[in-house]
Amino acid sequence: MTTPLAEARDLRVVHGARRVLDGVSLTLAARARVALVGANGSGKSTLLRAMLGLVPLAGGEARLGGTNVPSLSRLEIARRATLVLQDTHVEVPLTVRDLVELGRFAHRGTPEARHDRARIDAALARADVGSLAERDVRTLSGGELQRAHLARALAQDTGVLLLDEPTSSLDLGHQLSLLEALRSLADEGRAVCVVLHDLPLAARWAEHVVVLAEGRVHAQGPPCEVLSAATLRTAFGVEADVELHRGELVVVPSEKR
Repeated sequence: MTTPLAEARDLRVVHGARRVLDGVSLTLAARARVALVGANGSGKSTLLRAMLGLVPLAGGEARLGGTNVPSLSRLEIARRATLVLQDTHVEVPLTVRDLVELGRFAHRGTPEARHDRARIDAALARADVGSLAERDVRTLSGGELQRAHLARALAQDTGVLLLDEPTSSLDLGHQLSLLEALRSLADEGRAVCVVLHDLPLAARWAEHVVVLAEGRVHAQGPPCEVLSAATLRTAFGVEADVELHRGELVVVPSEKR
């Protein structure tokens, strides 16, 4: 059996008296396209961080390439997995190219470093920020900065990409372009896991959807099976009509329960 690129096994995270994650398991194999959805505070962002050892665990295990994350150095983790956070605010005077170059830091001193320039140029182009390369990141719009951070993640060139609401500041065109780029990366053999609030967008892009509710996996599976009216009622506390229109999922919320 092929070893998953990333794996969470029965993860538990506790903040004070609150169980932020309560026995969450997730497997990311090569070519996986996974969307994490759920209400605010359901544990989505914490799960991404916990999978890379960025929050202390009260139980369970996070693994990268079959290796327990705590046994890996921070550089080893950075060579295997990339995390793009929801908060992309930058206050230091960097150009977009400088920011993207940070994605290559983990490869310094390795044979992979000889590809630095090519990886950076390719990432700038793929994220559609090549024309912004010499701009100060502090002058960028929210959407431009989001794309610059995506380029940094692409330059890091890891087998696992974890992205927390990467479409939140993007216009419709760039949302579709970003998700198409992530689809291509998965097709190349990477594992991609994305937190999304736009359920139709999640259904369109992902092959597997995981619904979190109060720190637990409420449902998971193919989008059209998982994103049902019953699931939305329990996980989001809303009544909604859910149907397929020309093969696309349509969600029309009607009222909050």
